[in-house]
Amino acid sequence: MRGSREPRRSGLALAHAEVTLRPRIHVGEAVLLVLLLAAVERVMARSESSAFAQQTQKPRVPFRVPSVDELKDSTYRASALRGRAILLATRDSLPHNVGNSLRCASCHLDGGLRRDAMSWIGSFARFPQYRARSGTVDLIEDRINDCFRRSMNGRALARAGRDMRDIVTYLAFLSSGTPVGAETEGQGLPRLQPLKGDPVRGATVFTTVCSRCHGANGQGTPLAPPTWGPHSFNVGAGMARINTAASFIHAVMPIDRAQHLSAQQAFDVATYINTRPRPEFPAKARDWPRGGKPDDADYHVLTTTSQEKSR
Repeated sequence: MRGSREPRRSGLALAHAEVTLRPRIHVGEAVLLVLLLAAVERVMARSESSAFAQQTQKPRVPFRVPSVDELKDSTYRASALRGRAILLATRDSLPHNVGNSLRCASCHLDGGLRRDAMSWIGSFARFPQYRARSGTVDLIEDRINDCFRRSMNGRALARAGRDMRDIVTYLAFLSSGTPVGAETEGQGLPRLQPLKGDPVRGATVFTTVCSRCHGANGQGTPLAPPTWGPHSFNVGAGMARINTAASFIHAVMPIDRAQHLSAQQAFDVATYINTRPRPEFPAKARDWPRGGKPDDADYHVLTTTSQEKSR
C-alpha cells in the first residue's frame, strides 16, 4: 500500500463538518451583539461629529467699533458716511424704497453699534453666506434688499446703484480688521429658550410698559416706531417671528430702563404684537425652499382682545 488515505466525504458531509466546528451563537446573543455594535457606532459618530464641529467652529473676534476718524481716503470716507446717513434716516433718505415708518436703526440699535442688539459690526465679513430662508448663498446686497422688502415693507435697491454701494461701503468699514467668515462677539441677539407666549398677558404688559413709547395701539410715536399695523414691518420680516422678537425685547426693552422684561414677559409681548395685523408679504410662501422652516415662521392674526376693544 502506498499509504493510508482518508475516506472521501461528500460535499454535504464536509459542509456539515465545517458547520459543527463553528461556535454556536444563540439568537438572543446575536441580537445583543448587533445592539452593542450599533451603540458603539453611534458613540463613534457623535465623537467624530463633535470633533468636526470643533475643527470647523468659526473664530470669534472681539467686538470693536471703529472710529470714523479712521476713514482717511476722501472718496471712501464720503461713500461710507453717506451710507451711514441712509441707515440712520432711511425713510427720509430713500422715500421711494421705504414703505413704512421704520428706519434701519429702528432695530439695529445705536446706529448698529450696540453689541447683542443686531449690531452691524463684522456683518460684512460674514458674506457671502448660505441662508436657509432663501435656500441660496446670498451676498450682502441680497441681505440688505431683504431688509428693504420685508422690514421696511418697501422696494429693493438697485444692486449696482449708488445707494447700495454707499451702504455696503459703510458696513465694510464697520468690519475693518474682521477676518472673512469670522464670527464677532456680540453679534446678533442673545438666544432665549423658546417659551409659550400668552397674547392676553402680552397685551397687559404692552399697555403698562410699552405703550408710553410705542403708542396705545402700537402705531408708534415720535419716540419709538410702530410695532404693528400698516406702518410697521410686514409678515415676512425676521422680527415678525415670535422667537426673534422675544429675544430682541428681552435684550433691550424697555430701552430707557436698566431692568429689561423677563424672558416670559418678552415672549408674551412678542406673541401679542406678532398676532396683530400688519402688511402682507406674498413672497413669504417661497421661504425655506429646501425645508427646515422654523416653528414660528408662520404668521397668524388673532381676534381683537377685550383690552383693544375698550380703547
